[in-house]
This record gives sequence, structure tokens and C-alpha cells, in this order.
Amino acid sequence: MGCFLRDDQFFITLEQGIDYVFNDRALGHQALTHKSFSNEGGTDPDAHNERLEFLGDAVLELAISDQLYRNYPDIPEGELTRLRAELVSEKGLLPVARQLDLGGGLMLGRGEEKSGGRKKPSLLTDALEALLGAVYCDGGFSAVCRVVERLFAKRMAVMAESRYGSDYKTHLQELLQGRYAVLPLYRMAHVSGPDHRRIYTMEVRFEDTLLGVGEGSSKKHAEQQAAAAALKHPLVAEPGEKGK
Repeated sequence: MGCFLRDDQFFITLEQGIDYVFNDRALGHQALTHKSFSNEGGTDPDAHNERLEFLGDAVLELAISDQLYRNYPDIPEGELTRLRAELVSEKGLLPVARQLDLGGGLMLGRGEEKSGGRKKPSLLTDALEALLGAVYCDGGFSAVCRVVERLFAKRMAVMAESRYGSDYKTHLQELLQGRYAVLPLYRMAHVSGPDHRRIYTMEVRFEDTLLGVGEGSSKKHAEQQAAAAALKHPLVAEPGEKGK
């Protein structure tokens, strides 16, 4: 791919991928400019992405923390910390950077280009952090949260549910099967929010009795929250109490 500054189609595709249109595209250009390019370019040796990467690293961690805190109210602090650490690690960021094809848009010096810089995990993840720093400078924290939601929500939900949330549904099912020989029934009650930030409301019932309601950024997460609420219902919480 040619020089990123001249490749408007790459930038348009990138904006579509993050669902954000820059007011100042120069920030986006800088986010994908490696220091080796600015050193060799001879125009402005400081026009590279390291400062934006510094900012983006902090903004990303805050945005991930905010979404974990809001979307998973029953996960304890220690587990939230572990989930965040994995999401913002190089291993966690690399699939997102590759999905956006950031390597194709990196502006590299000749030496870095020859050494395979476009495929280096560290350069790709640094560029992703710099891109989020650029979004923050251009549109503020709310814009970053929208981008992070788009890029990380599905993986966040899968990780949270596989490591912690699945216990709610499993535990509820085991209790109802053992006590009443029936399975819990889940039903979607409501969907709200724009396409990129859906909020699902799920109900879980035992025969005709509503046991719990839960909300989440995915149907699965909302079901987990509904199951967590159901575990506090008298029919479930009190072994000696049966009925509807």
C-alpha cells in the first residue's frame, strides 16, 4: 500500500471500521506515523505517534474499565482487573489491530519497512493505542468509549461469561432441575439503543413465575444477569418453598 497520507480510501475504510469520522484527519495520520518515518522524512521529526500512543494507552484502560464496571456489576474487583489486563495486553490488542489492517496504513522508515515492521505486533498495537489517543483528542472520551465498545464488546462479553458469568445460568439450571425437575425459560423482553450499542433485557421464568430480569450488551450477558437475579428469588433461594 502506498503512503497513508495519500491513500484516502484506506482512511475511509479505517473510519468505517472504528465507526468514527475524524474532524481533524491529521490526528489519524499522525497515529499511524512511526518514529522511523518522521526521522527520515525531514519535515517534522516530532510528527510521529509516540505521544498519542502514551495518551491512548491511558484512555483505553479507562474506557475498558468503565465498560467492565457498567456491564458486569456482579463480577468482583479482582476478576475485573484480570479481564482488563488481558484485554489491553499486546496479545489482546493484536487481533483488533489486524482486523483494522493497521499494518497496511503504517508510515514507516525504509529500515523499519525492510525489517518487516508492518507485521510486528508491537508496532501494530502501539498504532492502535495511538489511534485511540487521536480519537480522544479529536472527539473526547465519549467518542473513545463508542469506538472501544465497537472493537472490544464481543470479546469482552465472551471472556467475562466464560470465566465468571456462566456459573449463574449453570447454577440456576441445576437448582431448578434438582428441586422441581424443570428447566428455566429465557425470553427477550426488550432491546434498546443504537445498533453499535445495543442493550438487551432478558427475563427468566419458572413455569409462569418471573424469577429475574437482567440487562447486558449481548443476549448472553443479559441472560447471565437475569439468572443472577433469579438466584435471589424465594423459589430458588429457599429450598423449602415451592409453588408459583
